[in-house]
Amino acid sequence: MKIVHAQTVLAEEQLQELKKKCNSSSTKEALTIAVEHYLECEYTDMNEDMWAKKMEKIVQKKKESKK
Repeated sequence: MKIVHAQTVLAEEQLQELKKKCNSSSTKEALTIAVEHYLECEYTDMNEDMWAKKMEKIVQKKKESKK
């Protein structure tokens, strides 16, 4: 596996919100958590299957809450 250095420009407010959401005071750690989540999350596949899966989960949660 080859390791590379990557960087981006963010508004300070965006970075602070990301750190808060990731529960991290480190920029590096917050960005790593965000990237790992994005790559693993089934909802980041932007296709029709993504929306179908999301709707199935919503319907399932509604059914479970009515029990």
